[in-house]
Amino acid sequence: MSVVVVGASAAGFATAEGLRRNGYDGALTLVGAEPELPYDRPPLSKQVLTGAWEADRIRLCRPDKATELGLDLRLGTPAAGLDPATRHLALTDGSVLPYEQLVLATGVVPRPFPGTDGLRGLRTLRTLEDSLALRAELAPGVRLVVIGAGFLGTEIAAAARTLGAEVWLVEPEPVPLGIAVGTAVGEFVAGLHREQGVHLHTGPAAAVRDFKVNAGTVEAVVLADGTELRCDLAVVAIGSVPATGWLAGSGLTLGDGIECDAHCSAAPGVYAAGDVASWFHEQAGVRVRLEHRTNATEQGLYVAKALLGQTGEPFTPVPYFWSDQYDTKIVAFGLLRGADEIRVAEGAIADGEFVALYRKGNRLTGVLGVRRAKSVRQWRALLAAGSGWDEALAISPK
Repeated sequence: MSVVVVGASAAGFATAEGLRRNGYDGALTLVGAEPELPYDRPPLSKQVLTGAWEADRIRLCRPDKATELGLDLRLGTPAAGLDPATRHLALTDGSVLPYEQLVLATGVVPRPFPGTDGLRGLRTLRTLEDSLALRAELAPGVRLVVIGAGFLGTEIAAAARTLGAEVWLVEPEPVPLGIAVGTAVGEFVAGLHREQGVHLHTGPAAAVRDFKVNAGTVEAVVLADGTELRCDLAVVAIGSVPATGWLAGSGLTLGDGIECDAHCSAAPGVYAAGDVASWFHEQAGVRVRLEHRTNATEQGLYVAKALLGQTGEPFTPVPYFWSDQYDTKIVAFGLLRGADEIRVAEGAIADGEFVALYRKGNRLTGVLGVRRAKSVRQWRALLAAGSGWDEALAISPK
């Protein structure tokens, strides 16, 4: 059997490592769009951006490890097309790779702001190169506008303030992270940033209407209400989209990512893992796509076993993510979006130390904690067991 893995980040590397760990000794090719060996992405908006960590610290794979795993590395060569019928993968350098089993782990790309191609002073953050370039421009007094107050945007704002930059954070929703974690927790995050001196603009009036440009360089961000935020640079953090454009015409079902069954299979001989994979989560009863670091590894390892016929169970993880902002760690398990109710079970949001439970229908679907990591992990067991809401409220974690 020959296996080709497209995507040399966490999910792709976990798949390759998992195959070897579980006894696969056949041909194994790892294709990556970036020239870098696999590395960890979450620190890019935190420790790498602040300079607390050097780039070498986030490597997931070094040359000796790649040799040990027997990887045929095709780095810096994005995939260009796929023919599942003939089981051939085309690369941008003109080469074609035949395969018996294929794993798609191409991740996501930043959602662009319309009409801004080619503008200088406007950045996104997805790669190590992006992080290092932004870090080189951040310094005390630099005026930075962050467009988008999701997890990436708020983390960039926190890192920039840590470095002494003057930061404006703009978000058309009422509060930061509101869609992801709910209004009450979003208000807490807003307060956290205001306490650190971030200039926060939220609500419809804070939608970005335009950019003032001089000689091709952004000089100001113009909001819907006419407010002009003069800046030295701006970062667009308005979400991401699955990296599936190259799969047009492949015959795979492409919705919000590569649509797979409950076993992460997208077609005969084709699996998907990581941020790009959309699969039916049987325990949750919904189709999900997770942009979580832990899911990338867990799903990659699951797919490795599936390729070898070593798992008959569907992929039903308890999602987990975290965010570090200033000295505050936010941790969460489960699916939080679209909750019918959010209830504080421990502590108090006003005190900046709490655990919140999330309900959809009559089921516990998520738990989030601020400075209560140990408690949150105890609630995780209830999520794994598929606990009902009443049952969850009746149980006090020990």
